[in-house]
Amino acid sequence: MKPILWQVAGFGIPTHDFFVGLGVTAAVAIFIWEARRRSRLNEKLVWVVFGALITGGLFARLSTGWKYWSGTEDPTLPGLWMQGGRSVLGGLAGAYLGVLITKRLVGYQSSTGDLFVPGLALGMAIGRIGCFLTEQIGTPTSLPWGITLAPDVAAQMPYCPSCALGVPLHPSFIYEILFHAVAFVVVLAWRGRVQPEGSLFKFYLLSYGIFRFLIEFVRGNPPMAGPFSGSQLFLLVTLPLLAWWMLRSRHSLTVAPA
Repeated sequence: MKPILWQVAGFGIPTHDFFVGLGVTAAVAIFIWEARRRSRLNEKLVWVVFGALITGGLFARLSTGWKYWSGTEDPTLPGLWMQGGRSVLGGLAGAYLGVLITKRLVGYQSSTGDLFVPGLALGMAIGRIGCFLTEQIGTPTSLPWGITLAPDVAAQMPYCPSCALGVPLHPSFIYEILFHAVAFVVVLAWRGRVQPEGSLFKFYLLSYGIFRFLIEFVRGNPPMAGPFSGSQLFLLVTLPLLAWWMLRSRHSLTVAPA
């Protein structure tokens, strides 16, 4: 049973879905605002946004589908979509792929990464509020800011074996919310100053990937290979590729004065 934020006309609004939807809405709104500010908003760019949303949503679902498929006696495609969970990293990878494919299909030539990154950072910060309220909080900690859940709250959180222990837990999603909130402010301050265009987006992805790899150690996600979770294994493959791109293009990177 998914935690319900409130009831509307007899229908329960899931807490996680509400904040994810709010985050996506904020991300799209900021993207449109940024595109208009740069006089870049046109029909082709709208199609690029649709491509990113569609493939991002698909990959977010499908990237964790193996858990549903292996743990359900009678798996179905509707069941996979409704109960298969979602992955932020899978969604980001899918959205990135969707942008590349859609740009080629509609013939859009310009870089779009720096248009997406402010909204992406803000949307991630908002969406992670839903994760904080409904998912595995983190591993036990002795740090003073650890969160101890009330028994009734812990009972509503699925897939959270640590929640009912009655001990302080790392607020891992709070760490991530703060990261993306700070990133949003930094991106707004540096947008248009880092060249070539699209570099700020890649800096954001690289910094988030490193942060996410480290924060996984206190998230409480089950290890898949040795001490590493599935997310960390994904990052072990993708982060070197992104770092290689940054090193290869370092001679062309410039930063304009504020």
